[in-house]
Amino acid sequence: ISCLTKDSEDRFTSLGKQLDLVFNDPIHGHIELHPLLVKIIDTPQFQRLRNIKQLGGAYFVYPGASHNRFEHSLGVAYLAGELVEALSRKQPELKIDDRDILCVKIAGLCHDLGHGPFSHLFDGKFIPKARPDIKWKHEEASVKMFDYLMEDDEVEEEMSEYHLTDQDVTFIKEMIDPKGQTKETDTPDWPYKGRGQEKSFLYEIVSNSTNGIDVDKFDYFARDSHHLGIQNNFDHRRFLEFARVCKVDGQKHICSRDKEEWNLIDMFNTRTGLHRRAYQHTVTKIIENMISDAFLKADPFMQLSTAIDDMEAYTKLTGL
Repeated sequence: ISCLTKDSEDRFTSLGKQLDLVFNDPIHGHIELHPLLVKIIDTPQFQRLRNIKQLGGAYFVYPGASHNRFEHSLGVAYLAGELVEALSRKQPELKIDDRDILCVKIAGLCHDLGHGPFSHLFDGKFIPKARPDIKWKHEEASVKMFDYLMEDDEVEEEMSEYHLTDQDVTFIKEMIDPKGQTKETDTPDWPYKGRGQEKSFLYEIVSNSTNGIDVDKFDYFARDSHHLGIQNNFDHRRFLEFARVCKVDGQKHICSRDKEEWNLIDMFNTRTGLHRRAYQHTVTKIIENMISDAFLKADPFMQLSTAIDDMEAYTKLTGL
């Protein structure tokens, strides 16, 4: 999947630089990913996403919807990098450093590590029936899977090479699961440990709990629409071009120009259309109920529901 040759790799090595890999993505074209991200991609914890359908039962209704969480995660990592680097370039006063940028990219890459077979079907339908005693969401599983991934010696060594600290790891996990990772800090009204309130806008890039406008949605709106054959009128590239950080009620937020109003309206209209025509399609929901019932019958023999308690077992649990 890399389109760089061995000669070019030798040339980069001779310059003392590690090699970015270039992926040819059907949505974003040729995208470059940092060597640390490639090291994470090569782990079994990330590779399992190749076998997890992005849209669950919708594949049985829309034959083109065969894409998976693997490619979506690459796309989110790319868009997260595009947005944070654009903000750094256009607003140097924000003091976004290389560690911030790398952490945001890693969070984008790893935000869906915790999805189970058939994505939302697993944590939205199966687990509530199989384990009604617990509250479970894939963001929580993603953080646990990220912790398990961090036990890999090669990943840990690569993290150290780029001077990422325990605080950076905390920051990554907070971006993956903003609501689940909040902790009390010495700063009033600021719940996070990874970064201070002066960089609050960084928490809005991957998973935006403020208004729901984030690069995770940018990628899956474009990717799902492409594979489903549904028109997507939202232009995420335009949003990235005009996004700026502004101070609102004493806190820094990612904001858009007033002339971007209709583009954002198109974004929410796209979301509504995807739900109406695909995610909540009557046949899709019927099929997902059937799959969930099959999981429940298989659970006593295959321990599907208890795999979420053991990340080694969960790594082997996919949709194929």
